[in-house]
Amino acid sequence: MSNVYLYNNSFESLMHLISKIILLKNNPDNIKNRVNYEPNLLDNIIDLELKDTKELKLFLNSFSLDILHTVYYVYLSENDNKELIIYYFLKNALKYHNEIYLHRNLKCVNMAINISNYVGREAHKLKGFLRFKLLKNNFYYAEISPTNNVIEILSNHFKKRLKNEYWLIKDVNRNIYALYDKKNVYYLTDKEIVSLNLELDNKEEKFEDLWKSFFETVAIKERQNFKAQRNFMPKKYWNYILEMENRI
Repeated sequence: MSNVYLYNNSFESLMHLISKIILLKNNPDNIKNRVNYEPNLLDNIIDLELKDTKELKLFLNSFSLDILHTVYYVYLSENDNKELIIYYFLKNALKYHNEIYLHRNLKCVNMAINISNYVGREAHKLKGFLRFKLLKNNFYYAEISPTNNVIEILSNHFKKRLKNEYWLIKDVNRNIYALYDKKNVYYLTDKEIVSLNLELDNKEEKFEDLWKSFFETVAIKERQNFKAQRNFMPKKYWNYILEMENRI
C-alpha cells in the first residue's frame, strides 16, 4: 500500500501539508492535488487537517526567499512528481538552508533547480512574445498556450508594465483568464468570463495590417535565417504572434 497525501489545489495548501508531514516525521509515498487525483485500490489516502495558519507561517519563515521562489516555480510546472520534489527539496533545505543550492548531487535539488529554471525561462520568453489586441470594450486581450502554468507570473509582470490599462490574458491550454481592472488581477474561468465582449476593435484590425506591412518591408530577404529564428523564437509561440501568421 502507498501512503498518498492530498492537498487542496493551491500552493499554500501544499506548503501547509508538507509542513505537517515533516513535523509528524511521516514518509509519504506520494503527494497529489485533490482535484486531479484518481484513486486506486493500492493507495492509502491520508487527509491531514490543515487549519493552523500560525504553524504554516513558522514553517515558511524557515526558508529564504530564493528557496520559496524555487519551489513555487516547481509548483507551477507540469512535472508529474513536482509535489514530492518540493517535499524532499524543502526537507533538505531545513538542514542546509541556502547552501542547498551547492548540493546538486542530491536528486531532489538538481531536479528542483532544473524545473524552476525551465518555468522561469518560459515565463521570460512569454513576457516578450505575448501580443495584446485592443477589443471594442477597451480591454487589451492576449492568448497564450504555455507548457507550464505561468499565467500568474505574467500577470504580476504586466500589472506593473500596463498598470493604467484594462487587460485580459487567456491560458488556452487551461481555460484560465487573468483579468486586470487597473487595481487587481482576478483569475476566472470560461463561465465567469462569458459576458465579456471579446470582439476586436476596428482600429485594431487596421493596426494589424500596418504592422504586418511594416514587418515585411523592413525584412531583408537575403538575410532571412529561419533556423536561427526558430532557435530564438520556438514555433510553439508562433500561433499568437501577429508577424508570424504567414509562417505557421
